[in-house]
Order: sequence, then C-alpha cells, then structure tokens
Amino acid sequence: MKETILERRTRLLGPNVPTFYETPVHLVKGEGVWLWDADGRKYLDCYNNVAHVGHCHPHVVKAVSEQAATLNTHTRYLHDGILDYVERLTGKFSHDLSQAVMVCTGSEANDIAMRMAQAVTGKTGFIATDNTYHGNTALVSQISTRKPPIGGYSDAIRLVPSPDTLNPLGGDLATQGAAFRREIQQAIDDLNERGVGFAGMVLCPSFCNEGFPSLHDGFLDEAVKVIRAAGGLIICDEVQPGFGRVGSHWWGHERVGFAPDIVTLGKPMGNGHPVAAVVTRPDVMAAFREAFSYFNTFGGNPVSAAAASAVLDVIEGENLVQNARDVSDYAIAQMDLIDHPYKVNVRGTGLFFGMEYMDHDGNPASVFVVRVVEEMRKRGVLMNAIGRHRNTLKIRPPLVIKKPEIDFALEALSAALKVVPL
Repeated sequence: MKETILERRTRLLGPNVPTFYETPVHLVKGEGVWLWDADGRKYLDCYNNVAHVGHCHPHVVKAVSEQAATLNTHTRYLHDGILDYVERLTGKFSHDLSQAVMVCTGSEANDIAMRMAQAVTGKTGFIATDNTYHGNTALVSQISTRKPPIGGYSDAIRLVPSPDTLNPLGGDLATQGAAFRREIQQAIDDLNERGVGFAGMVLCPSFCNEGFPSLHDGFLDEAVKVIRAAGGLIICDEVQPGFGRVGSHWWGHERVGFAPDIVTLGKPMGNGHPVAAVVTRPDVMAAFREAFSYFNTFGGNPVSAAAASAVLDVIEGENLVQNARDVSDYAIAQMDLIDHPYKVNVRGTGLFFGMEYMDHDGNPASVFVVRVVEEMRKRGVLMNAIGRHRNTLKIRPPLVIKKPEIDFALEALSAALKVVPL
C-alpha cells in the first residue's frame, strides 16, 4: 500500500507536527494572493502574513536569485547589502531607533531583544500578556502562552491579563487602559519584591494573538509610563502588525502612539525568505554588544539582505500601506453587513481583521468558528481562528489583496455561515 504524505511526514518529522485544517492542504504553487494544491485546486490566501507582498512576487524572486548567483556569505566579511538595508529600514522609524541586528527568525529576534533589556538593566524579570505568542527559544517560550514550558514558568516571568473587546479589563472599555496599567504595576512590584528585578515588557502593539481587541486612542499611555518609571524597557514585537499591515502607519506602535526601546521584526520582512531583525537605539545596542559575544552565521547574509530590501521596494512602489488601509475599510464595512445570530463583533486594523462569535447563551462559539474555518477551506478560502477562546475568525491576507478578492472571500463566508450548524 502506498504511503500517504501525512504518513511519510510523521515517519520523517515525528508526531504532532502542526498542520492547518482537518484535511491538511498539500500546496505546490503560489502567486500573489492565490495558492494551488497538488490536485490543482485554487485557494484565496486570507491568512498568510509571511508572503507579505504576495506569494512569489517576481521582484523579490529576482533579487534573491541574482544575489544567490553572485555572493552569499556571513557578516564577518564586509558587504554593502546589510548596511544599505539597515539604513533603509531604520529610516522607516520616526524616532531614535537607528541600529539593527539581523537574524533568521522572529523567535531569535525576541530572544535577542530580551537579552538587550537584561544587558541595559542588569535585571532578569519580564512581563507579557497571558494570551500571546512571541516565539520558541528557551527564553522566549517563557513569555509564550500556548503551552507552559517544561517545569513551569520561571520566577522571573509575570503574565498579565490581556485586553479584550467584549470582556474588557475592569469591566469598561473606556478605563481598560488604566486597568491594564494596574496589572503591569502589580507585576513590576512583585518582581522587585522577590529580588528578581524588572528588565522590561514584551508586547505586540496590536495584541494580534490576543484577538486584536479594539483599543481606544492612548490605550498604552499609562502602561508605558509605569514601565519607564520602573526602569524597564519596552520591546515591541512587530512581526504581525509591522511593515504597513496596520494601514495607517508602517508600524503598529506608531498607530498606538508611543516609541518603544526595541522593535523586533520577522516573517513578512523577507516575503518568505527566513530573515528577521532587532532594531534599537545605539545605547541599547552598545550594552548588548558589551554583555554578549553575539554572532549569527546566516543573519544579515547578502541574499537575506537582498530579499528584505526587495520587499521594501514593493511596499513603496506598489503603495501597499495605503492599499492595506483602503481594502481594510472596505472589508470591514462589508463584514458589518453580514447577518448571523452568533455574530457579536467585527473589528480590525488594516489587513488584520475578523469577526467574533458567541452562542445564544453568551459563551464563546469556539467549535462553531472551527467549523466555519473548515467550511471556508472547502470553498477555496484559507483563514483561521484566534483569541483566548479561538472564537474569532482571523483574516490576515497578503498586502496585495484587492477588493474583488475580498468580495470573493466574503461571498464564501456568507454562504458558509448559512450551512454551518449552530
């Protein structure tokens, strides 16, 4: 009997390697916002933020190919590519972040960012929310809440309740920022009382994994004040909201209205090429370089720098930040028109939006949302679920998506909602 691809996968990769969907999709080709499986079935990709400027964008492919055919080595030799890219990248920040470490993954970036905070403060305590993901190194897994680390969370880690749209901290959306600040202050005090000390807080400025809650202007202002007053650093994980996805700005922290000490970047940075970065101030970088003898063989290699630079070319040349804003406004307006008895909220920021569902008893309709996701796959649209209870549809397409593709997706969603049982 012929071995299936899933059986072969288990034999070669081991058990429990995650896949999407009850019947995993076997992909063989991508172009723009579209993907094709091994049977020739076409899917609209409304989930993948790795292919930020579209799958297999010809400009990025050309840049990678030409550089790979010319030179690829590491940064202990000199090359202009990494310098040209970091100069362009830091020029996208409106405040004092002017230096960078280039690495391969967002996990590495967050690991380095946390060590930067340790080097600056001499402390080891960190705060994150209780419903998030920032990566999977030994250090970063301590602040990623999908599964607890072996042996439990370190005494140097405090997880505070994440903000929420339907169940705001303190019971009121208008005062949720103050409640969030109080939770952070309590965590800082606890770390200090236990002798651990407070190094910093790691957060996504759009709280993407927390379910991208709707937040009022200045939501983080009070939190920023108490973190800074305690001598801690603010690490902004821009892996999901960064590079124009929020539509109104290049970075999620700009939309929220504050300047972090360190920014981490990942997935969309190279449009699928494994490249990531940590961007910070010179004083923070100097402390890190003094405390750690850090080198990354593949980080900042010429091919990675070429891929990342080509992504900037496309975002700028195709006006994708504005496209994110325009298409998002259109999509959310159309989603507001969809009627369903479980639908309780439509929200989003740029090309990261979704719809939350609760059942007739007011409970998160988590199973229902999973069924909707599966039905959408059958109808040729890939999306997923997110949030503490995974009862919110997560729609996060490449930035090149246009209104006709949004119409296709939402027509499929309207049809799916009519057939998925309550």
